[in-house]
Amino acid sequence: MGTLNLLESSRALFQKSDADFQNKFRFVHVSTDEVFGQLGETGFFNEKTSYDPSSPYSSSKAASDHLVRAWQHTYKLPTIVTNCSNNYGPRQFPEKLIPRIILNCLSEKTLPVYGQGLNIRDWIYVDDHSEGVWLALTKGIVGDTYCLGGNAERKNIDVVKTICKILDQKRPRKNGESYEKLIAFVEDRKGHDFRYAIDDSHAIKTLGYKRRFKTFEEGLESTVNWYLENTEWIAAISLGSAKS
Repeated sequence: MGTLNLLESSRALFQKSDADFQNKFRFVHVSTDEVFGQLGETGFFNEKTSYDPSSPYSSSKAASDHLVRAWQHTYKLPTIVTNCSNNYGPRQFPEKLIPRIILNCLSEKTLPVYGQGLNIRDWIYVDDHSEGVWLALTKGIVGDTYCLGGNAERKNIDVVKTICKILDQKRPRKNGESYEKLIAFVEDRKGHDFRYAIDDSHAIKTLGYKRRFKTFEEGLESTVNWYLENTEWIAAISLGSAKS
């Protein structure tokens, strides 16, 4: 419904505007790699991958993607779709994996990991994703789709252990043990897809898309540093979460 409302509002604005505005206008719809379903141990998602969502969330995102393309086809609204992998970086809401693990470590709380932590995700630093969306807006072709990835596939358990190792060095526990001791495996999430991975060569070739960090570990360390240096933000967002 949110996507529908945005499309209809944009269509109303577009139709009553002059030709110069219409030539410049773009509706960029930011979607997810979850709409493609799950991969086995090999292969990558790209712009031609068929849709196969497997959860209520990804199904609603897939429906939104189809609405955007329908408005472009039916009403000639200039739309562009992007599909990204898992974002991470500063200011991410604490419910997500990476900030939750960082904050739980700092609070000496259990580090919950779904199943055995073997599910694989491709991680994209938030600034890289933002740059990709901006390039799609300013250089993308109307009606086209751009997949934006981080070239950083990692098992969830390896992401958690990497965060623990970074914090072991930067903020050692008082008892001298590694933060890995706090890891606890919990019941797997319903409809938890095994693996996502994106081939973003189309965006690289046509938009000039490129990533800020050479490795995921560099980006992750930068993210940990941000959380360590912004305790006031953490306290404010945590208080807001508790109130809500």
